[in-house]
Amino acid sequence: MQTIQQPAAAGAGNKDFLPLYGTDYIEFYVGNAKQAAHYYKTAFGFQSLAYAGPETGSKDKVSYVLRQQKITLVLTTALRPDSEIANHVHRHGDGVKVLALRVADAADAWRQTTARGAQSFLEPATHKDDQGAVTLSGIHTYGDTVHLFVEREQYSGVFLPGFVKWEPEYRPSESGLLHVDHCVGNVGWNGMNTWVGFYENVMGFRNILSFDDNDISTEYSALMSKVMSNGNGYVKFPINEPAEGKKKSQVEEYLDYYGGEGVQHIAVATKDIISTVRQLQRRGVEFLKVPHAYYDELKKRVGAIDEDIDALAELGILVDRDEEGYLLQIFTKPVEDRPTLFFEIIQRKGAQSFGKGNFKALFEAIEREQALRGNL
Repeated sequence: MQTIQQPAAAGAGNKDFLPLYGTDYIEFYVGNAKQAAHYYKTAFGFQSLAYAGPETGSKDKVSYVLRQQKITLVLTTALRPDSEIANHVHRHGDGVKVLALRVADAADAWRQTTARGAQSFLEPATHKDDQGAVTLSGIHTYGDTVHLFVEREQYSGVFLPGFVKWEPEYRPSESGLLHVDHCVGNVGWNGMNTWVGFYENVMGFRNILSFDDNDISTEYSALMSKVMSNGNGYVKFPINEPAEGKKKSQVEEYLDYYGGEGVQHIAVATKDIISTVRQLQRRGVEFLKVPHAYYDELKKRVGAIDEDIDALAELGILVDRDEEGYLLQIFTKPVEDRPTLFFEIIQRKGAQSFGKGNFKALFEAIEREQALRGNL
């Protein structure tokens, strides 16, 4: 059964021992960062921001940094085959390595979380250049994914020390993406509650929403999910695990092709989903489609909405309502050849939920893609 809690207001109740100010950046380990950067610029409208590589003193890797409004992506490639980055790409394909979180005190964040049982990834270290100083620290989470804590109040540079401005002539326009809404992790069988406990006990998050296999299931497959939120609600990490079904679920397919646990999708917000999706489609982004019959009962199911239903049906945008309003959402097909990472485009008009009413239609759309791949 679904259970819902609202995150505590900042400062309410117990003191938040790990105050977070949002997602600082998301770093992908990829096979070819130059080409990946071109894709995210061309397809999604990200802007060139910064670069690090051999020319800047980084001899074993290159990184391209892209930004659109408050969303920052870092695309990193190994320059040598015998590296942790190359091994990550060999095992997982292109995928998310780092979910970096903005903090006021990176050393304290590391001390607090490791004292509560987190495995250290990076002990606190301060990096300086003539633009100031940034302190970084980090811990491991599910699979090979890590959280970095980023303290940058004393830094005025383009991104981090060691990076230089990246100002190519090719600068396609933005697409209306604003900020990271949430990032979803897929974990293995019976792993969800372990990682829910990690976020509760190690990072002070709360479970604000839970779905079981009665909520998220089709004729063939199912999964379970719990949404974890930090105290102020700026950072939300839903955690999925497979559930028993007649055939292979999307989470099982992900785990098989990714080679373990990892980030399944990144949800990014927009203020005008119709305009954003139209732009993304023109740029070549492919989206999952639901049958047109989904829209026949839409008004009856969700009530009055501001958007034109014919436009939503044309684009394949889903709608759901909760006690606080409604939301609009759509999901891309996987952005890699492996059926792993994808993106969600979401517009919230009051709703704070995650589209429970769309689960059946969405999962059936995913299963149609699985069947085409021979993996259902």
